Amino acid sequence: MLGLLFGAVGQWSRFCVRGAIADWVVFRGTSRFVSWMLAIAVAAIGTQLLVSLNLFDATRALAWSNRLTWVSCLVGGAIFGYGMVLAGGCPQRSLVKTGAGDLKALITLIVTAIAALMTLRGLFASPRVDALDVWSITLASPQDMGSLAALAGAPAPVVRWLLVAALAAFALALWWRHRATLDKSHWVGGIAVGLLVPAAWLITGHWGFLAEHPETLEPAWLGTQSRRPEGLSFVAPMGQALDLLTLWSDKNTNATFGITAALGVLIGSFVMAKLRGDFRLESFQNAKMLVSHLAGGMLMGFGGVTALGCTIGQGLTGLAMLSLGSVLTVGGIVAGAVAALRVAARHVESEAAA
Repeated sequence: MLGLLFGAVGQWSRFCVRGAIADWVVFRGTSRFVSWMLAIAVAAIGTQLLVSLNLFDATRALAWSNRLTWVSCLVGGAIFGYGMVLAGGCPQRSLVKTGAGDLKALITLIVTAIAALMTLRGLFASPRVDALDVWSITLASPQDMGSLAALAGAPAPVVRWLLVAALAAFALALWWRHRATLDKSHWVGGIAVGLLVPAAWLITGHWGFLAEHPETLEPAWLGTQSRRPEGLSFVAPMGQALDLLTLWSDKNTNATFGITAALGVLIGSFVMAKLRGDFRLESFQNAKMLVSHLAGGMLMGFGGVTALGCTIGQGLTGLAMLSLGSVLTVGGIVAGAVAALRVAARHVESEAAA
């Protein structure tokens, strides 16, 4: 149901982090950027409310791990950001576009899933672990900003809420300044997407939590691939979905939260596209476009797994958790996307001059 809502809202509002960055860099457009900021602010408010009410153990979430793989976050984020520009959208946007009939996005998702599996435990796993993950820092606390501030004597809950208030104020100021140029779908879509983030934590971290599993007699989080609370993210789940489809008879593979959420996005987008009359089959116009999407999918699969998340997993869910690793990853994603956009712009200029 969460995925269905995400897919429907994504198709209706055209919510897209890649589009937000591209609009700003190329046209200085702010509509989708405002939508992204509103989503982060709403997600942060909802998530920190759950944390304050102890509705899930945030310290068990990957975003609050005390191991900060800072090089992987920066490099993986940059590779992912470059790839999403080549592919015309991140995995979340590709799921939405596939539901609306875009065959280019479908091919991108398949390649992303293959690359994600290769990075998790295949050909790319050793380079990721030996060359990037090895550059890590073990912190004395979870890597969220509140816990890090607590090491200096500041009260962690107060710091978290101050940061959330700052995010909300920034998002509201942006919305107010650009309200005349914003379509209703931009700000409503951003708020709706933001609400889905704490909903995911509530499902996996609270409703899916067993204080004592009857078989292991240990705490357990049901239905998640990592056996811990999971937020919304779409790179690793694409690889896990490929595992499930190709190893269906293997009882060790299951339709986890991430897989079913991705399936829901696909179906929700399809239904909304049909209702709005937006569904139409689209394919590659030439070989150059095909190569671009193939390369983009490979880069997103490797970069997303290396950086422990995508534009949704880190650029929304992780930022809402106030994770330092997410801040580094988003910095890398933005840098990679900007670099790809500038390379593309120079290429267009050179072709025009020729």
